[in-house]
Amino acid sequence: MNLDIPLDTPPDTPPDDRRTVLPPLDASDQSLVHALQIDGRAPFRRIAEVLGVSDQTVARRYTRLRSAGVLRVLGLTEPLRMGQAPWIVRIRCAPGASAQIAAALARRRDTTWINLTAGGTEIACLVRPERPGEDALLLEKLPGTPRVVDVTAHSLLHVFFGQECSLLTKSGPLSAEQVAGLSPRDAPEYPSADPGPAFPVDAADRRMFDVLALDGRASVGELAAATGWSQTTVRRRMAELRAAGVLYFDVDYHPRVLQRNFRSLLWLNVEPSRIEEVGRALSSHPEVAFAAAITGDANVHVSVTTPDVTAFYRYLTGPVAALPGILGTGTTPIHRTVKGAGPLRTPEWGQW
Repeated sequence: MNLDIPLDTPPDTPPDDRRTVLPPLDASDQSLVHALQIDGRAPFRRIAEVLGVSDQTVARRYTRLRSAGVLRVLGLTEPLRMGQAPWIVRIRCAPGASAQIAAALARRRDTTWINLTAGGTEIACLVRPERPGEDALLLEKLPGTPRVVDVTAHSLLHVFFGQECSLLTKSGPLSAEQVAGLSPRDAPEYPSADPGPAFPVDAADRRMFDVLALDGRASVGELAAATGWSQTTVRRRMAELRAAGVLYFDVDYHPRVLQRNFRSLLWLNVEPSRIEEVGRALSSHPEVAFAAAITGDANVHVSVTTPDVTAFYRYLTGPVAALPGILGTGTTPIHRTVKGAGPLRTPEWGQW
């Protein structure tokens, strides 16, 4: 069976020299990216006040960085809060097949964070069926796809660090006072120990989610046109969804923003009584971009970013080795990210 897209369709590979045309990031750019990570919908005027620059400067820098493919703001939804059952999936492929299979996966609405790992022989991705029972990708299509050797699926149980928080949350240049000045009032406390019952959303909410997934800074007018609501209703509903932990805003940014060139996934086997403790510890590590509890022999999943392979070795043999209750560790270096947290990038964005 196929993935609804012919596997002989070539992936959208950007020109080899795209990375050389990215603009240099100065201290002001770094501060702007950090500000957007705190609140992706913060008005430029508020960001300017906190950063001590003009709002025209903020708008100009944001437009330049977004146009160059350095960053984009995304409005995303939290699957556990919506009653969805996301899966972290590992797909081993026959030699030479992973790029085409990843490209096919990337075009699906129910996939995010598609990475080519292990030297390009394996794919790791997040699959989130919109409704219970919509697991056809996992249960039927993937295992029967030509040149797929093996599929392992881990149910995502709890996120310790990630979503609206990123490496910039821990290592960005803004002071605590600046962070407080930008923190949205309607955002829930993070992280939530228990997502609680599924929060109800309707078709109009989903239309708004579709617009925000493409541009988290879409105007209220655009959202009103998509939903059929008044602008007042849009503002009120967005605040409700954000306060409930359903809607959050993230920055999809190029890895060079942090000047870290080595990325890897960790698959940790942790004593069950220590999972919560290990997850909290990992959340504080400056190398950790994402950490979650999952099902399977490897019951804690971690995404790590370091300046180089030597720094990764020091992290693995230092902070990771010192964690309590670690029974085993697996590593899969990330070769390339085909799709991030949001919809598939358009050709001008390329692949990181």
